[in-house]
Amino acid sequence: MADEAIPAATLILVRECVDGPPELLLVERSAGMAFAAGALVFPGGRIDKADHELASDHPEGDGAMIAAIRETIEETAIPVGLRPVPEANDALRLQDALAAERPFSQVLLEMRLELDLTQLAPFARWVPKFHAVRRFDTLFFIAQAPAGEWTPRVIEGECAAAYWMTASEALERETRQEAQLIFPTRRNLERLAQHLSFAEIVADAHAHPVEPITPWVEEREGEKFVTIPDHLGYPVTQEALVGLWRG
Repeated sequence: MADEAIPAATLILVRECVDGPPELLLVERSAGMAFAAGALVFPGGRIDKADHELASDHPEGDGAMIAAIRETIEETAIPVGLRPVPEANDALRLQDALAAERPFSQVLLEMRLELDLTQLAPFARWVPKFHAVRRFDTLFFIAQAPAGEWTPRVIEGECAAAYWMTASEALERETRQEAQLIFPTRRNLERLAQHLSFAEIVADAHAHPVEPITPWVEEREGEKFVTIPDHLGYPVTQEALVGLWRG
C-alpha cells in the first residue's frame, strides 16, 4: 500500500448562542465505516477532482474549501458557503442531489446558487500516521453557520446522526463514555472550547500558523505519550498512549 495520505477537507461550522459559548456541528460516523467508525467528527471528506475543477472559477479559494462545503451539505443539509442562503426545502433538495452523486457545479447552476468561499477561514491541517490502511491529509476550515434555525438531516450511509453542541459538551460526552473522539478531533475541541464566540475562534485561527500536524510518540519516565507541536494554539499537546482510541 502506498504511504501517501489522501487529501481531505473538514468544516468546523460555528453557531453563536445568546446565553453561552458557540455550538459546533458534529456528525456521528456510521458504525460500518472503515475509518473512525462511530466517532463524533466534523463534517468532511475527500477532495475530488471536480472540487479542484470548480475552484478554477473561484480564485479566492481552492478545491479543499469546496470539498468542505460540499461534504457538509451532503452530510447535514446545512447550506454553508452559498449565496443567497437557500430556503430549508431547497437545502434538502441540494443534499439529495449531492447524495445521488450529481455534480455540485451543475446543481448550483440549476438552483441559481453561487459559492462564497470568503465565508471559510483556514484553521488547521492534520496528517496523522496512526493508520496503516488509510491515512488522510486533512485541511480544517472554520465558518459561521447561516442565519436561522438549521436542524441537520443525515442520509443513511453518510452518517448515523448529526448534532449541534458546544466543544465542552462533546468532550464531556466522551468522558461519560457516551461518545468516541479520535485524537485530532479531541485536540481541536479542546482548542475551540477556549473561546466564547466565533470572533474569538477566528482570531485564534489568524494568530497561529496552519502547519501539517503529524503526532509522534515520546517516552517520559517509562510512559509513552502521543505528542503534537506546542506553537499551534492547542492547550493540550500530549496524551498517554495507553488506552488511547485513535479511530
